[in-house]
Amino acid sequence: MRTILALVVVLYSGAALAQATAPADSSPPPTVGGKPLVQVQPRGSTPKGTPAPKGEHLSIAKRLLACQDIDDGTKGRLDCYDAIFPPKPNPKAPAAKGVADCRFSKEEDDRLTCFNGFADKIPKF
Repeated sequence: MRTILALVVVLYSGAALAQATAPADSSPPPTVGGKPLVQVQPRGSTPKGTPAPKGEHLSIAKRLLACQDIDDGTKGRLDCYDAIFPPKPNPKAPAAKGVADCRFSKEEDDRLTCFNGFADKIPKF
């Protein structure tokens, strides 16, 4: 019993000493596969007024409102909407009940009017 207790004390003290020693400041940063580790910021930590990073996704409503900045009735605005909801033309498309249903309209003008109708209803904060 005493030998086991002595062994535990020796191992515990060795672990405590290993944790207590701080690495030297001149040591290189830790790497994985030869590439340095990257520290990631939590979501929403971007300061206001700065654009969102490329990897961060905006909500559908914010992306639809961004399309409203493009001139009305242009192919550019329709392309912006189509980037959010890729078109899937359906000749027997029912009336759109939601903004995602606009992608089923076959005609570009109908699809643009449908998207504009829903985007105009989004409240601006």
